[in-house]
Amino acid sequence: MKLCVIPARGGSKRIPRKNLKDFCGRPIIGWSVVAARRAGCFDQIIVSTDDEEIAATARNLGASTPFMRPPELSDDHTGTTAVIAHAIRHFDAAGTPPTLVCCLYATAPFASADDLCAGLERLQDSDADYAFPVTRYPFPIQRAVRLDEAQHVRMFQPEHFATRSQDLEEAWHDAGQFYWGRREAWLAGTPIFSPRSLGLPVPRHRVQDIDTPEDWLRAEWLFKAMQAER
Repeated sequence: MKLCVIPARGGSKRIPRKNLKDFCGRPIIGWSVVAARRAGCFDQIIVSTDDEEIAATARNLGASTPFMRPPELSDDHTGTTAVIAHAIRHFDAAGTPPTLVCCLYATAPFASADDLCAGLERLQDSDADYAFPVTRYPFPIQRAVRLDEAQHVRMFQPEHFATRSQDLEEAWHDAGQFYWGRREAWLAGTPIFSPRSLGLPVPRHRVQDIDTPEDWLRAEWLFKAMQAER
């Protein structure tokens, strides 16, 4: 079974009730549910939550909520891997063990059905543990700087001050949208960022973390611009 798990706990602090907040016309979690349904590659799409309102909204959007997430997996310190492993064990106990599981974040309105299918295909065609979208850094990370308490600038890698940008290795980062993984990797707690993972390149304009109100505003601007071009 191919399972989509959308983690969506109720206790967001920086953006209160973030998973239910309206984003361009629907609760932001709705965009993830819609993308998963459009992908057509999942046998089940579930939302893992500790919150009754989120659970009801998820069901109205077309996802299922076969369990409520326990409090010990719903605090600020619980990682993604533990939440996905909990979902896998639930289905194991029900006699329908999943083989490939996708963790799709609830605040990932730029995740697309096509990318979800491409990530699945990339994982199935390999012996990797995980596959997930990545995008390029817009500036060479080798020339990044830090600021001290007096706002003085220090380079992280001063040896590259005079190196031409085109001569520096290109760097990528996690798009923060979804992770396809094999059940064994999720259950074993295998690190997602390792040579056992495959990156799926996506363009920078479709990547935006949404952790602060500023992030939210920028994401809405990007999303509306993309919709206007269609």
